[in-house]
Amino acid sequence: MRPDTPAEIVDHATEAARLERTAGLYPEDAETLLLRAAAHLELSGDRPAATTLYDRLLSSSAGLANPALVRALKASNLWEYGHEAEARAIIEGIRTTAPRDPAPWVIAAEALESHDELEAAAETFTEGARLLIPGPAEAPLASTHPLLFGRHRVRRMLGLPHDDWDTLADTVHTGPVTLDELHDPKRVWSLGSDEPAELEAEISRLRAELGAYRAALSRPFPVAVLHWPAPELEELLTAYPTLSTEYPSHPEHLATIESSLRELASSGTPNLGIVTGTVPSYEAFAASEATSPTDPTLLPQYATTLAARGRAVAWPPGEGEGCWCGVGRPYQECHGAN
Repeated sequence: MRPDTPAEIVDHATEAARLERTAGLYPEDAETLLLRAAAHLELSGDRPAATTLYDRLLSSSAGLANPALVRALKASNLWEYGHEAEARAIIEGIRTTAPRDPAPWVIAAEALESHDELEAAAETFTEGARLLIPGPAEAPLASTHPLLFGRHRVRRMLGLPHDDWDTLADTVHTGPVTLDELHDPKRVWSLGSDEPAELEAEISRLRAELGAYRAALSRPFPVAVLHWPAPELEELLTAYPTLSTEYPSHPEHLATIESSLRELASSGTPNLGIVTGTVPSYEAFAASEATSPTDPTLLPQYATTLAARGRAVAWPPGEGEGCWCGVGRPYQECHGAN
């Protein structure tokens, strides 16, 4: 259950408890699962309990994949129930450490924006954009688009003129309604209009904005293809040689992944991804299913389970991003070359 599911459909407190229990069963996925649990707690109104989960992650002896993201979420949550000073200090710390992931920048800036700190929000969006995007003349990675869109929105609210970064945001925006319309501060006044045409136009804009927001923040679980790195595949076939019929060689395995994903994409299947398997994880999954690891029908189930646990990486990689196979070359120069 995703945290954006309407409250009338899901009991957020119960879902948070379920995710906490699942995190205990899969400690390697605890960060992802506990962050989702904290989101449900926030939606349930139990913000102190959400902070407790964020603190639990930050104090964990296991290294976090994205500690800056956890701190940003904690700051945003704290500010919502009266801990403004602590939230500001955390946000300032995030800006000082300059994380190389756009998500903490976006969350910190939006926290400032939601509390009418528009100048500070614009500065934070700008710092993140300058750090993570080569320049306003360069094509940015898709993951950095929220930085550009947020910056554009806040500057529009401040009444500032367009600059090169705003132009870049307009360029990468693909929605049916332009950013200038979506971010027009006067839109709120049209909601009080008695003119049906104005109200209908504003509803159309809001639908477009909500659709883009939900698509960016709450993607459904992807259709995932299972990838075995070379050492893992060698270990798998050594332990279970009958699976060699599924994996004749590692190069052929990689080629099959790419061709399968391209075939799915050409058939119109959306939201494709790749999950990376490990032998211990696969064996544990087989045991949980009371099935032998030699059963080839278990492999797609394993891939689906990894995707449901948030382990999928979107395919295809964006322009300039590394290839999914892990060799270190850009995707367009590796499996995406043809």
